[in-house]
Amino acid sequence: MSKSFLQKKSFWITLLAILISLLVGNFISPTYVLERNTIDVQKVSEDSFAYIYRGELKPIDVVQAQDSQLISWQSQYKTAPPAEKIELALNVPSMEEEFIQLEESDSQIRFQRIHLQKHFGIWSLYPAFVAILLCWFVKEPMTALFGGIIAGAFILGKYNITEDVLLESMMSKSTAGVLLLYLWLLGGLLGVWAKTGAAQAFAEFMATHFVRGPRSAKLVAWCLGILFFQGGTVSTVLVGTTVKPLADKHHVSHEELSYVVDSTASPIASQLAFNAWPGYIQSFIFVGGVSFLATESDRISFFFSSVPFCFYAILAVCFTFLLSIEKSPFMGKRLKEAMERSRSTGQLDRPGAEPLSAKELSEDIRPTSYRSHVSDFLVPLAVLIIMAIGTFLVYGSPEVRWSFAAALITSIIMAMAKGMKLKDVIDGMTHGMKGVVLGSVILVLAITIGGISQETGGGAYLIELLGSSLPYWSLPVVLQIITIITAFSTGTSWGTYAVAFPLAMPLAWAVAQSQGLEHPEFFMTICFAAVMDGSVFGDQCSPISDTTILSSMCTGCDLMDHVKTQIPQASLAAFLASVLWTGSVVIFA
Repeated sequence: MSKSFLQKKSFWITLLAILISLLVGNFISPTYVLERNTIDVQKVSEDSFAYIYRGELKPIDVVQAQDSQLISWQSQYKTAPPAEKIELALNVPSMEEEFIQLEESDSQIRFQRIHLQKHFGIWSLYPAFVAILLCWFVKEPMTALFGGIIAGAFILGKYNITEDVLLESMMSKSTAGVLLLYLWLLGGLLGVWAKTGAAQAFAEFMATHFVRGPRSAKLVAWCLGILFFQGGTVSTVLVGTTVKPLADKHHVSHEELSYVVDSTASPIASQLAFNAWPGYIQSFIFVGGVSFLATESDRISFFFSSVPFCFYAILAVCFTFLLSIEKSPFMGKRLKEAMERSRSTGQLDRPGAEPLSAKELSEDIRPTSYRSHVSDFLVPLAVLIIMAIGTFLVYGSPEVRWSFAAALITSIIMAMAKGMKLKDVIDGMTHGMKGVVLGSVILVLAITIGGISQETGGGAYLIELLGSSLPYWSLPVVLQIITIITAFSTGTSWGTYAVAFPLAMPLAWAVAQSQGLEHPEFFMTICFAAVMDGSVFGDQCSPISDTTILSSMCTGCDLMDHVKTQIPQASLAAFLASVLWTGSVVIFA
């Protein structure tokens, strides 16, 4: 099939997808639902209240249930005839959330956060579907993501894409943080390392003292993945860029390396969770009346108690270890072919592949007078890790941008102390930034489509559709499936946590109580682990996920080759995890 034919076909598919989104936006009315979550509210003074939100105390205004505008509007909306319902939908209350106070029969006071959400039924998943379809068909992530963004924007009635969607997303703090970290700090650090030959010096050091072939090269990648347990994106970038020269030298295919890098990123971050994960997730798992989730410290303890039951994360890390030493009991056909190709022919990529990398990250641009040393790499890396762990111990979460900034400054000082001119240092930084421009743009688009998916109500629709009453033994697997679909469709595990946990944990408690389980805390621990791992699996395998994109970019792999070769092994780990969760609740709950 010729390339021109594929391009024409891709154009018509994209055009059809956009036209469908226009029709949906103009003829499909959204469904409005109120999400209710019991929250742990603190009384700050006589008339002021606050609750812990993402680790910080957030002031709130509390009203009585009978005074709630959202509840009043919802009751009218539910009972209104179709003609009036359309009118009510056009006059939705301006606020998106309210905090209400309820008095129970035993005179206990309970607080709820009510959040107005809308979804378009099955069409809520359409933006993510378009992006994933185009990713698989067009094999070009920027086009695919932008197509999904346009589809979602048109469903929401946002036709000025630049002003109402892209600019709004780029003005957010999270997007600015991504650009600062990956474009400026990461790009600058990689550029200085390229200028000083730091990564090459480390590769030569490891080749001399440890690496003897593809197995030991992959094992180094696996060990570094364990070492960098601060978070998925940090791990993928550091491990990928560090090990790539080594792995390339020993004919490790880019598909193999990207799989090892990706599967020791988020999975290990959820296991060695001395990072931002517990503080973030605990804010979503409060359930009224559940004593072991009553306080923030209780919820963090509950998080760590669930770690041994995160079976997918454990299996994913084990599978990559077995692949590293080439003792894997199961391997997908595509990954086998990639290994055979690279070992026999030296071709690190499939013929016709389009690696998601830039030559700026792999070129040797050292000044002829500069003598590289392994310390050029190890000292800034040590500064980065110490700063990340230190800020975690002091502030409760690692300051990743501080850590990269400290590593960059250390690299610059060391280079200039060894005689490199400031002009060469700046040249290296700009060279490195050029190398991550494409990846940074893709990350911004991934963040944008994640926000679009939330606005169209994809996660809310899936939870509402699949979250009905079920036999207790099936709930962990159902939660796993829901979170896999949600994370795969949106490309984010953390965003999935924010959607799924506030609904999954009360549901798990209700099921445990209604079906008279002897060990409800254990049952909730398994359900918690299923949500954790389902989100990680969906994020890890999604072609629109930041960690998937970064794993491909930093190992020089074609994005869709990485996705296709990773899914079989990851799917086996997810299946085995579902069997273990089901068996655990049947036997022990």
